[in-house]
Formats: sequence, structure tokens, C-alpha cells
Amino acid sequence: MKQTSEAVKLELHPAGWRPEGTLQEPRGAIPFTKPYLSGSELTYVGQAIRDGAIASDGYFTRACAALLESAFEIPRVFLVPSGTAALEMATLLCGLGPGDEVILPSFTFASTVNAVMRTGATPVFADIRRDTLNLDENQLERHVSPRTKAIVVVHYAGVSCEMDAIMAIAQRHGLLVIEDAAQAVNSRYKGRACGSIGHLGAFSFHSTKDYTCGEGGALCINRPGLVARAEWIRDKGTNRSNFLRGEVDKYTWVEVGSSYVPSELTSAYLLAQLEKMAVIKRKRQTAFRRYREMLSGHEAAGRLRLPKVPPYCDSNCHMFYVLMPDQEGRDALLNHFKRDRIGAHFHYVPLHLSPMGRRLGYSAGAFPVTEDLSGRLLRLPLFADITKDEQSAVADSLTNFLRPGVGKSKLYQSALA
Repeated sequence: MKQTSEAVKLELHPAGWRPEGTLQEPRGAIPFTKPYLSGSELTYVGQAIRDGAIASDGYFTRACAALLESAFEIPRVFLVPSGTAALEMATLLCGLGPGDEVILPSFTFASTVNAVMRTGATPVFADIRRDTLNLDENQLERHVSPRTKAIVVVHYAGVSCEMDAIMAIAQRHGLLVIEDAAQAVNSRYKGRACGSIGHLGAFSFHSTKDYTCGEGGALCINRPGLVARAEWIRDKGTNRSNFLRGEVDKYTWVEVGSSYVPSELTSAYLLAQLEKMAVIKRKRQTAFRRYREMLSGHEAAGRLRLPKVPPYCDSNCHMFYVLMPDQEGRDALLNHFKRDRIGAHFHYVPLHLSPMGRRLGYSAGAFPVTEDLSGRLLRLPLFADITKDEQSAVADSLTNFLRPGVGKSKLYQSALA
């Protein structure tokens, strides 16, 4: 029998290799995204290792939660292993079950709807606004039924939904509101932090997000009465937290839950990121404005559309996208960027058009705005340390594509004529 060292061989990845399902680009390309390094990540992770406290809910996990609570004026924040975990906990706290309905946009990631369906509740999809690509609050009330129990809003690209109107609708019908703020950590709506407005909120610290620990998340609780159950659900359905505080003489199973606690190692890395939130946001805002300046002429000429941010929304500038006149032009531009080694990506396939969405009874034509915009959207490279030269290369490549005879779309040719 071979020794392990002989049987297992590690090989360097060849140039141009990328793991399946990631957003990493071949070497030498302008990447779609790249995590920012504050300089304290290794120090903090090393400290956690030296202290021997790597399991969960140690110093770094508590410090991250306290920082988020203070910065965003959220009564209670629990760190969890992912944004998906935060959404799952939120739906459990809403007490959802078979027979209940939850309204949410079709234009979102699968985690949003999976969290609803895992409870046995039925997702009810809704269309989005043309300007921000957020849930259209003007169409929301038509989806409310006697079975509706909650609304999940998604703050797309770091721009807040119209929360005043949505919360008013929820109050009229006695509904709970969950903010899927995975893309909107450190974004604000009329001065209030995203994640702090609904009854519950979910943050993501995935590797593609502004502030990251590779994979992580946070549950925001703005209704104090839900805190006790959240502690139990998060810690495998036990009242261990009460025991550790000396409130009970032993702990036991008191609720249906799971292991929704993160490692201290990921929390240590995350703290280094959260301490630089202001710096990272400022860098991303600068890059966002630079793209807008470089590409505004194309928008004025009707060749494409740039993101819309209402004046009362303070965006974290998580994303910069362009909306092309049609899907044919969007796909052609994507291939053009690939040839120029630029990391650009489309985004969500509408959930109602997915195999699971069709199993729920949805079909094409149900949500025309979602179907239209999702087919025309292309995300450009954006990260905190993107350079002006890199952005100029992206803008130049896009400009070259828009030259007559390059873009293959009929709408493009008419726009460029």
C-alpha cells in the first residue's frame, strides 16, 4: 500500500484554469471581482489560533456582531455561516409553514426562495421596477391574499427597495418583512441602514461581496421579541445560551433548529474587513462614479442604460451594470469582453422561468419587466482596488464594441446609425 504522501499529489493549476462555478478569471485578465485586504486579516486569524478559540461565539464573533449593531443601529445581530443561513433562520422565526404564502421578487438568487420553501410555505413571485430592478411596491398589494404571511425584499445591487411603502403595506395586512440585504451591507434608505428597517434582515459576507470572509453572513433582528427563539434556532435548537448566562441549570432541546454558528476563524477575518467598511465603501463609490463618467455618453446616445440610484438611497456600490437594448446585444458584448479578457457576467435567470419555477406553475410572460431586464443586463468588473487604467480598459472595450458593424444586434445598429 502506498504512503499517503506518494498516493496524493498536488499539481499547480495551469494558466487559465478556473474552478467550475466560480467568478475567477484567467490569469492576466481584468477580474470581475477581487476581495479587498485590510492588512489585519492574518493578524486576527493568527490571534484566534494562538488563543485556541476557533469554534464559535468567541471574541471575534462577538466583536463583529457588536460592530454591526452599533454601525447600523440594529437591536441584535447574530453572525451565521452564510447569507443563506441568515435567510433560513429568518423564515423559521416568521413561523412559516404549509399553507402560508410569501411574496418575493422572481429576480433574485435561489437562496431567497429556498429559505421559504424549506419551511413548507409557498413562494409567490412578483415583478420588479424598471429603474432600480427592485421589487415593485406598486404591484405588491395585488399579490396579498388571506394566506400571505411575509414579504421578502431584495435590495438589488446595493440600492434599497422603497421601504416606506413596503412597510406600510405590511402593516396594513399584518405581514412580516424580511430584508434580503445580501448585496446591501452598509447601504442606506433615507438615512436608515438596509437590514435595520424590516422585522428581520439578512447580510452576506460571501467572497463576491463588499466585505467578505469567504463565506459568512449575519441575521439582523429588529423585533426584540424574536431574539430568544433566534438564539435557540441558531444553536441546534437548544437553550445553551441561557445555560451559559446562568439562567438555567442545564440546557436541552427546546426548538427546531440547526447549527447556524460560524467559526471564530472566519469571524476573525471578517472583523478585519468590517473595521475598514468606510474605506471599502469610499473606494467602491469612487469606482462607480468613474464608470458613470466614462459611459454616460453612451447612455445619452441611447446605446445602453446605466444603473439608477434614487437621491435618498446611499448605495454601497456593490455592482455596476449596463442594460443593453436587447439580449442579442448583451450576449454579443459578453463574448466581446471575453475576447478582451475582461471579467463581465450576466446575472439572475428569473426564478419563475427556472425548472423549479415551472414546477410551481409559472411560465414565460408572467413578469414582463423581470424577463426583459434580466436578458439585457451585464455586470462590469467592480472591486475596491480596481484601478483607473483597468476601468478605462473596460470602457474602451465597450466603446469599441459599440462601433458600427461590431455589435450584432439590430437594435444596436439602429441606435448607432
